Amino acid sequence: MVKCSFCGHNMEKGTGKMYVKNDSNILFYCSSKCEKNHLDLGRNPRKVKWTQESRKAKGKTTV
Repeated sequence: MVKCSFCGHNMEKGTGKMYVKNDSNILFYCSSKCEKNHLDLGRNPRKVKWTQESRKAKGKTTV
């Protein structure tokens, strides 16, 4: 399974979008919401409350 590059959620095979940058980095997005927040708006996933990165940083993750 692939994880979303912004929010960290697992994506099933055949879903989401793959974005390839000019420096050959590959980014995967589960939704247009994640894609827009990361690419267009330039937001940091650790500062957005609904992402798993933010939950890890604040110690609120559950297994």
